[in-house]
Amino acid sequence: MLLVDDESSLLEIIKIVSEQSSEMTVQTAQSAQEALTILQGKTFDAIIVDYHMPDINGIEFLKILRSKGNATPVIIFTAVGHEQAAIDALNNGANFFLKKGESPRMQYRELVAIVKQSVEQNYIGRSLGTTQRIVSDIINFSSDPSFAIDREGKVMAWNDSMEHLTGVPASMMIGKGDLAYAEPFFGVRKKMLVDLLFEPDDEIKRLEYMLVSRVPKGMVIAVTRGQKKDGSGWTIWAKAKPIYDGRGECIAAISMVRDVTATFGDVTIQAAPVDKPVLPQGDQTPAVLIPAGGSLKKTLGRALTHYKDGVGLYVRERKFTAAIAAFDQALAIDEKLPFAWNDRGICYRETGDYTSALKSHLRAVELVPDNPEFLFDLAETLELIGVLNMDNKYLDSAIQTLRMVVNILPNNMEAWNHLGICYKEMGKAEEAKFYSERAMEIKHAMKDTPILRRRDEYL
Repeated sequence: MLLVDDESSLLEIIKIVSEQSSEMTVQTAQSAQEALTILQGKTFDAIIVDYHMPDINGIEFLKILRSKGNATPVIIFTAVGHEQAAIDALNNGANFFLKKGESPRMQYRELVAIVKQSVEQNYIGRSLGTTQRIVSDIINFSSDPSFAIDREGKVMAWNDSMEHLTGVPASMMIGKGDLAYAEPFFGVRKKMLVDLLFEPDDEIKRLEYMLVSRVPKGMVIAVTRGQKKDGSGWTIWAKAKPIYDGRGECIAAISMVRDVTATFGDVTIQAAPVDKPVLPQGDQTPAVLIPAGGSLKKTLGRALTHYKDGVGLYVRERKFTAAIAAFDQALAIDEKLPFAWNDRGICYRETGDYTSALKSHLRAVELVPDNPEFLFDLAETLELIGVLNMDNKYLDSAIQTLRMVVNILPNNMEAWNHLGICYKEMGKAEEAKFYSERAMEIKHAMKDTPILRRRDEYL
């Protein structure tokens, strides 16, 4: 067996254990390049390679091997929470993946068992059962709520985090088909995102998913509304991806699900966007058309009239596109109405056009940098983009903006609560707990300082 890892201490310990057990002869390499040099003149029953290595990582090493026609069984070392690395390994021809453990001797026992299984299969194409076992391991090692279904639609994995999220134990779900896995999320059996991977976006949206986004390698991300077992509603963010075997055949599909009700609120699917959300690029603003003649007072009065019309359209009637048109009319008369820019951003956010929403909020803040209303709405948009795209850069920007809000309004409960949400989405539990507890303290003390909204003056 060839063991490739840049941790010299691990190589040394496993080599010593292998010599003591006499079950397996181990040769080591501290880099992928060294391993490739060794393989030029020697063959092995199996190769174990760490995913995280400098210069050439485990997946790149695997690709090089397979491109050379080397069919030696490959086992990828990975860590808890790195399920995407395991998926990439599987799709690029790896035979197994192994979670790095704390005990080298236990690690060695696992390696021996896996190497023996690889040799027994004689590697002439991975068997379906082996691949499905790897998929199950990927899900069970994931720290996010995740599950997998086979190509017949039966649940093959349901991890601990999913049990915690849904309250349904794996023992009650493994092997179930006929869309049974949808019941904990919707209260009924219906197609989930994991069943719609090969459907067009229009069909996914028809089934009441919104903010549908496709990313490379067949992954689909979307948001929808569901119903918990207690009958209450929640907002569900889902990511789904197909899994292929070495022959390119789809043998399973996996899905990660999160409860994002605190971030997205009680979204209305009927009013949901049908366009894919995109991240900001460039800058676009409506033309400034100050009418010739007439008094400035009358001109500005007309701008406010259009703004008031927009407020009524989106707050009372939820006609966001019509409201945007009214705000544009106001801004065409006076492009320095910050509250028109801000509410325009909210309407664009409701339609799912995050590009235009972000630009509008930034323009409002540019005009009045210390207005807590504009800062808070900008932070909410940054937070939504960060959650939807799993991008911590946007979440960090939201955090910095929310801190500006609490500097101005130290007892604003909403801002403290959203700080907690942002930190939770970034995986920083201690920070999330601190900010969430601060929000609860303000609520219980009834000392909340609400943000004053300009639109409330016209309602």
